[in-house]
Amino acid sequence: MVYIICVFIGIITAFVGSLIGLGGGVILIPSLIFLHQLSDAFSWATPQTIVGISLVVMIFTALSSTTTYFKEGRVDYKTGLLFLAGSIPGGILGSWLNQFIDTDDFSLYFGIVMVVISMLFLLKRKAPPSKESISNHRTIRTFQIGKETYQYTVSFASAFILSLIVGVISGLFGLGGGSIMVPAMIILFGMPAHIATATSMFMILFISTISAGTHIALGHISWEYVFFFIPGAWIGGKLGARTNQLLKGKTLEWILRILLVIIGLRLIIEGLS
Repeated sequence: MVYIICVFIGIITAFVGSLIGLGGGVILIPSLIFLHQLSDAFSWATPQTIVGISLVVMIFTALSSTTTYFKEGRVDYKTGLLFLAGSIPGGILGSWLNQFIDTDDFSLYFGIVMVVISMLFLLKRKAPPSKESISNHRTIRTFQIGKETYQYTVSFASAFILSLIVGVISGLFGLGGGSIMVPAMIILFGMPAHIATATSMFMILFISTISAGTHIALGHISWEYVFFFIPGAWIGGKLGARTNQLLKGKTLEWILRILLVIIGLRLIIEGLS
């Protein structure tokens, strides 16, 4: 029964993660924390093990969804590689720091992070780039999806600092980074939701691989259960990426915001209880 639940959680987390570019950690981690408290059958689900499993599962979620997004031409891999410059070292640092967090603090901190991220959508959106915005420190990205052409500005310094912070949080909480990076790309850099989501999954593929490697080295992976999450992650990743193409950008943003608030508040309550 435990293994069946693992497969089911894998499908749901990968579907939601791929749909809005989160990677799935915001579903998988709270789910396993809840099951750990509910049943002795999930006594193995410690914070370190949960994060390790989450990152390994996200490798397959990201690989599955990224291949679908690439075929549709939605991945801005040049901008994605820029963000990876800070995310990778940050992910290694965050994975190492994870071993010093206990269960109660983990729930509280994770919940606070989720609520804070959801508040990013209240910030004023970045205006489309103008000719005056071009300088040695900025670049205008032009990206086309079908007949639509989009332009947005990416600051190299801001991208590196942001991605470094995202990498640390990814390794620390097992998020994959998408729950922070997607809102940041939409709000701070003016990227359309569909491009931000697809590019986020491309980045998560690399971030999760690096962070998961650190957790494997630290012995945080419970392989007996990981192999039951992976098939669900592959199926859910494909379904989420295809569903994403059917929804409007505004709809994706609202799904992301509501999901982060609900999960964040639940974890904060659990952490304080």
